[in-house]
Amino acid sequence: MSNTRIYRYLDSNNQIGLDPEGYLVKQDQWSKPVAEMLADDEGLSLTEAHWEIIEVVRDFYLRYEMAPSMRPLVKAVKNALGEEKGKSIYLMALFPGSPAKRIARLAGLPKPTNCL
Repeated sequence: MSNTRIYRYLDSNNQIGLDPEGYLVKQDQWSKPVAEMLADDEGLSLTEAHWEIIEVVRDFYLRYEMAPSMRPLVKAVKNALGEEKGKSIYLMALFPGSPAKRIARLAGLPKPTNCL
């Protein structure tokens, strides 16, 4: 779960707090515009392909009450969007670095438990 200590604010009105790892302090503040601000903060521009994955991860969270680490993420995407998109290479191309952590952050979810 996200650290509840505010490290910095995402917005100029100091309303949307982020923890030291860049996750939302208050998950209920997430919205598509907030996701866009988070992506912009990371130097990422969200396309329809990004939104598909974000929606899969948010659905996963609603079902299992946890953000998926990489292996469950790949499986969830494969089940929801098909074989071609359900590959780690595809996810790494869309979300460079650590896809599971980055997607969870953009989806307004806590850090996946098995991610360092």
